[in-house]
Amino acid sequence: MPEQRILVIDDEPVIGVSCQRILAGKQYEVESLTDPHAGLQAALSGNFDVILLDLVMPGLEGMEILRQIKNAAVPAEVIVLTGYATVESAVDAMKLGAADYVSKPFTPEQLRLIVDKVCQRSALLKEVASLRQQLQLSEGLEGILGESRAMQRVFASIKRAARCDAPVLIIGEPGTGKDMVARAIHRLSRRKDRPFLQCDCKSLPGPLLESELFGQQKQIAPGFRLLKQGLFEQAQGGTVYLDEIARLEPQVQGRLFAFLESNQGQPRFWQSNQGQPRFWQSNQGQARFWQSDQGQPQRQPNGANTAQQTDVRLVAATARNLEKMVQKGVFREDLYHCLSAIQIVVPPLRQRLGDIPKLAVAFLEQVRSAHQLPVRCFAPEVMAQLESYHWPGNVRQLRSVVERMALLCDGEQIQLQHVPAEVRQVSAQPSAGELPRSWVEFKRLKRQVKEATVNQLERRFLIEVLRKWEGNVSRAADAIGIQRTNLHALLRKHGLTAQLLRGEQ
Repeated sequence: MPEQRILVIDDEPVIGVSCQRILAGKQYEVESLTDPHAGLQAALSGNFDVILLDLVMPGLEGMEILRQIKNAAVPAEVIVLTGYATVESAVDAMKLGAADYVSKPFTPEQLRLIVDKVCQRSALLKEVASLRQQLQLSEGLEGILGESRAMQRVFASIKRAARCDAPVLIIGEPGTGKDMVARAIHRLSRRKDRPFLQCDCKSLPGPLLESELFGQQKQIAPGFRLLKQGLFEQAQGGTVYLDEIARLEPQVQGRLFAFLESNQGQPRFWQSNQGQPRFWQSNQGQARFWQSDQGQPQRQPNGANTAQQTDVRLVAATARNLEKMVQKGVFREDLYHCLSAIQIVVPPLRQRLGDIPKLAVAFLEQVRSAHQLPVRCFAPEVMAQLESYHWPGNVRQLRSVVERMALLCDGEQIQLQHVPAEVRQVSAQPSAGELPRSWVEFKRLKRQVKEATVNQLERRFLIEVLRKWEGNVSRAADAIGIQRTNLHALLRKHGLTAQLLRGEQ
C-alpha cells in the first residue's frame, strides 16, 4: 500500500506522539495537532486520507469537527478517539459518518489493526471514485461502456452507420447489448427526434408478426374496413429495430424484402372512386374506419394517385449465423444481402475482460441509487473473480450478478461470500454445452482460450509490476524494458490505472 497521510486531532500531546510512533513507517505519514480549531482547518484542506479525532476537547467538540468534515464532503475517513468509551458516543459518531472508533487507552496492536482496516477501505473508495470518473469520460457514445479495442471498433461502426440510412445488421451473442447499439445508431442519426420502435421477432407467430410490422386491413361490415397501422407506418421518419430477425418465417421474409426493395409501406388511406372519404378514428389513432360513397374503394393515400412511401430506417439483430441459414435454404439470400449493407459485430464479454471493472462499477452505482443501498465498492478479490469468469450470459449476466450481490450485501463492500456460486467456481474448461461441434468451431474456441489466457497473464504481469513499483509508471516501464507510452497503452487495454493499483497495495 502506498504512503497515506494521517492527521491526529487530540488536545493531549501524548496521544499525538503515541500515534506517530505506532504508525510511523513506510505506509503512513502522521501529523498531530492539539488545537481543535487548527485541526479542523487542516482536516478541511483535504490533504489527509485518514483523520484520528478526539471526541472531547476544550473549545470545539469532536462531534462538531466531524459534522463539518462530512458537510464539506472531505474525501477522508474519520476514526474517533474517545476516553469515554460508551456505546452511545460511538453510535452517534458512526451515524455522522465516522468509519470506526478507538477507545483510550489503546494498545499499538489495536490502533494498527483499525487504522490498517480503514486505510484499506479508503484506498478502495478512491479506486471506485477514479473508476467513476473514468466511467463518465467513457460514456460518450450514448451510454455504451467499453475501452477495449473490440468496443472501439463497434463505436466507430456505430458512428459510420448513423451517417447514412442503409439497413444495419447487428450480430452478437445474447446479452451483449445489441439493442443498445441499435438505439445508439438511432440517437446519433438524423432520425433522433422521430420514433424508435422495436419488435422481438421470436415472440410472435408469422401471421401476427406480419400484421404487427405491416398493418392489417379487415372488413368489419359492408362498406366499412378496419385499418391497423403497422410498426413501419407508426415509425414514419424514424427507426424500426427487429431483434432475432433469424426467426422470421418465409412468408414474412418475402414481405420484408419486398418492403425494403420498394420502400413502400402498407397504404394508410382508402378513398372512394368519387368524392371525399368519410372516416371515424379511434382514440389511440391506431385504427381508422373508412366508408366509401359508392363503388369499390381504391388504396390511395390522401387522394393521391400513387401509394405513399414510408421513410423508415431498418436495424436488425441476430445471435445466429445467417450465412449458414442462407446455405441451408431457411433464410432468403436476397433479404440477407439487403439487410447486411452495414454489419456490426458486438463482441462477447469474455473477449473484452478489461471492460469488466468499469461495467461492474456502473451497474453497482445504478443498483445502489435505485434501492438506496449502503454498498459502495467491491473487495479486490471479488473483482478478480468477476474478471476471471467466462460470462456465458455476457453483459446482461454481469448486470444481474452485480445486482444480486449488492442486494445481499449489508455493508459498504461486496465480499467473496456475496459472489454467486457459479461465478466463484471458475473453470478454465468449457462446459459440455460449450464444446465445439466441428473442427472450425474447435479452432475458433482454441483461439479464444489462447487469447483469454494471454490476456489474463498479461493483466497479472502488469498488476504485479505496478504493485512492485507502487504505481510509478515511469519506474515500472524502465524496470521491464518498455516505453512508458507502451505501458500506458497496455494499462488502458486492461482497464487498469496506476491509482487503482496503488489502492490494491
